[in-house]
Parts: sequence; structure tokens; C-alpha cells
Amino acid sequence: MEESIIHYSVCPVCGSDQINHAITAKDYTVSQKEFEILECAKCTLRFTQDVPDTNSIGAYYKSENYISHTNSSKGFINSIYHFVRKLTLGDKRRLIAAATGLKNGKLLDIGAGTGAFVQNMQYNGWQTTGLEPDEETRKRAAVLHKVNLLPADVFYSFPAESFNVVTMWHVLEHVHDLHNYIEKLKDVLKPGGLIFIAVPNYTSYDAKVYNKFWAAYDVPRHLYHFSPESVRQLFALHGLNVQSIRSMFYDSFYISLLSEKYKNGSSLRGFFTGLISNMKAFVNKEHCSSVIYIINRP
Repeated sequence: MEESIIHYSVCPVCGSDQINHAITAKDYTVSQKEFEILECAKCTLRFTQDVPDTNSIGAYYKSENYISHTNSSKGFINSIYHFVRKLTLGDKRRLIAAATGLKNGKLLDIGAGTGAFVQNMQYNGWQTTGLEPDEETRKRAAVLHKVNLLPADVFYSFPAESFNVVTMWHVLEHVHDLHNYIEKLKDVLKPGGLIFIAVPNYTSYDAKVYNKFWAAYDVPRHLYHFSPESVRQLFALHGLNVQSIRSMFYDSFYISLLSEKYKNGSSLRGFFTGLISNMKAFVNKEHCSSVIYIINRP
């Protein structure tokens, strides 16, 4: 089947035509193709140009190297990823409890991968629904974590005000139908509910160091490359407010290790880049390699 692409003439967030070339990045995971990344002068979003559309993008996820869809710990980078994932499960649960003031409730996790977070929240008393687009990954989740994940297209069938919490851990950057998706996020949220969205941050120190080799560009699977300002503007367009921001310090190490591998063929020096990035983010959390945005409806 011939691949169909999306060619942007305006910014997919704010609609500005003030878009310019930023960098060209390579898909190191699947295709080895290069993709242009543009930047909007108005809202500061970066986005991948000529990205495969919804019917064509699936081929770019079909790889044993696509780490969120596998439970393999083969190799140093995979081992780091799965070790960090276990550490952060509790951190995420405690963050949700502190931000919402709830010990349990109804939670929707979008892009659940192999279901580790869904399992953890269910075990701790939350009524948790997980959505995952990839059928094989849903099957792995049932075996590995004993959770029944639903197909991603079920999202639009949920009634209004269904959930106290919606989580998207490194998912929003993959969503083609961005604005309609955010409207539905707002619709399914109960009064007083919160949305937790984690995305990479291209304004971080490690992103600047590695430039086109920065692993979190992850073209073409990452359609958008967010800055804190672009996230604020995006959600404000939908009547939503970024209530607070949290740093994801572990991500700086993982991303820097992988970026170093792409750039120089080995990983270890990336640890020091991640450390420096975290030191800078400790002063200003908006410069962390990955950021969690806690979003409410005023």
C-alpha cells in the first residue's frame, strides 16, 4: 500500500503560517529515513513535516526496538528503560493522589503499552481503564500484567464526565487528530478532574546538546515536539489550563544515553549529559528533558 503523508502549510497547534525549518532528524528505530522538523514562530511548537497519516504510520511502530511495546530487557538501554519504569510507577501514583486529593477513583490511561501502569493503579484501588492501539501489545499486556486493555478507538465512545483522572504518558506527541482529541479529553473529565500529560521537551539542555541526534525527536512516530509554551497555548485554545509542571528527571538519563548512542555509537557519556541537564532543570523545571503537565478545566 502506498504511503500517504501529511504536509503542513500552517502550525498544527495555533494555525500560524510563520513556520520555518528547525532541523532534519533520522528515524533510527525502523526506517532509517530522514524527516524535516519545522518550528512555529508564534507558539514555539516544533512538528514533523510530511509525516505518515493515520493509515500509514503503523509500519513505523513494527520493530522489536520500539521499546514501549515490548517487555524485553535485552541490551543496556532496554534494561535502563524497564528499571526506570518500575521506579516511576509509584511516583506517578503518588503524584496523582497528591494533585487530586483522591486515594482512588476512575482513571483512564491512554496509550497503556504493556499495561504496567494500569496494573499498578488497579492494584492500589483505582478503577482503571487502559487504551492501547496495537493489538499485539494488548495481548502482551494480558499475559504480562493480567490487564484487559481496550482498543484506542473506544476513546470517542466514552460518555461525558466519566473519569476523575486521564493520563497520557508520552502519548500526546503521537496523536494525529490533535484538537478533536483534546476536546474529547475535556469531555470525559469529571468536574474537578485532572489530566496528566507527559511529553518530551525540546527546550531542554540535552536536546540542545544532541540537536538532530536527540532521541526524543523519534521521527516520524513523534508528530509534535513540544515546548512548555506550546503546551500552554494548545490547551488554552480548548479552555483548559496548565495548573502545574513536574520534572521527569529519570528521562533525562535515558534520552541522553540513547542520543549518545545515535551520535557516537556508545552510550556512557550520555549519563553526564543527562546529569547536567537535570542540574539545569532543578533550577528551572521547564528545562527538563521530559515534563509532566497537570491540566484542569477552570
